[in-house]
Amino acid sequence: MSGSTFGTIFKVTTFGESHGPAIGAVVDGMPAGVEIDQNFIQQELDRRRPGSKAAGSTLRKESDTVEILSGVFEGKSTGTPIGLLIRNSDQHSSDYSQLKDLFRPGHADWGFHAKYGFRDYRGGGRSSGRETACRVAAGALAKLLLRRISQVKITAYALEIGGVRCQNIDLEQIEKNPLRAPDLSAAEKMAERIEECRKNLDSCGGIVECRITGVPAGWGEPVFDKLDSLLAQAVFSIGAVKGFTVGAGFAAASSTGSVNNSAPGAAGGIRGGISDGDEIVFQAAVKPTPSIGQEQLMPGVDGAMHPFAIKGRHDVCIVPRVVPVVEAMAALVLAECALRQRCAVVSENSN
Repeated sequence: MSGSTFGTIFKVTTFGESHGPAIGAVVDGMPAGVEIDQNFIQQELDRRRPGSKAAGSTLRKESDTVEILSGVFEGKSTGTPIGLLIRNSDQHSSDYSQLKDLFRPGHADWGFHAKYGFRDYRGGGRSSGRETACRVAAGALAKLLLRRISQVKITAYALEIGGVRCQNIDLEQIEKNPLRAPDLSAAEKMAERIEECRKNLDSCGGIVECRITGVPAGWGEPVFDKLDSLLAQAVFSIGAVKGFTVGAGFAAASSTGSVNNSAPGAAGGIRGGISDGDEIVFQAAVKPTPSIGQEQLMPGVDGAMHPFAIKGRHDVCIVPRVVPVVEAMAALVLAECALRQRCAVVSENSN
């Protein structure tokens, strides 16, 4: 299967299925000598793991304990590929046996069947959100690299859930509530909305906003590999994401040049595809979890429509768990750009 590798210099390949024995990632391109803090990697993975009921998380319990298989010696990167392994331990594959010949609405089931003529129906296989644990582990390595060579700080949070939007942005509050919202008052209303959806056997989506500081002017490439286009590709590769904007986003379409040119934050820290030194701000729209308990009509391999209610353990709202995934994908992009910038600029002492 192609499409499992991201990046060119800082390259990440993920592998494994939701109900297989393990998932993992291979990170190639990490320079030698970078301190690898395994506890930090684990902390990042713990942020993505299922949390409290208020956050609308699945009941699947996985430790997501990361094992470093290669590329690290005496706590530092060796410059060779870093292998990361996360074993699965709480699969309930029998929950999906009745879906063998059905295609769940809103899922990748039909797409995989149409492309390959065969699919892993246990939780979606490679299309499962569980694959994002691999990205978070790899993104933690990217953060460790950025920490070594720059002052970059990446902070994402739930800006909106179920139509409830944060009115205040206090970054100190993000990890103090299960919704990862920067507004505690909004977080309470978000939790109420999630509980309402749970009782109705339904789900809800929202918006994740990400703020990045410390990126110097000059990162990113013109034309096809613009910084914003790389971020868009990275964030859109997250299965639940259905929209992406930078800075003013779609509001710029109804603005005027005289207003948009001077509006604070309108460019989102990126001009001409290259960072301008300002704070980078982007948003990602996250769809409602498609696996819901209500009976739905599902197409089958026989061509007929079948009424069926999905069983199993699913998130009522995936937004809080997407927050660390968005940060991870942004970190992968910025690690790539940082290494490209090293290649692009010739030192005055090189001659």
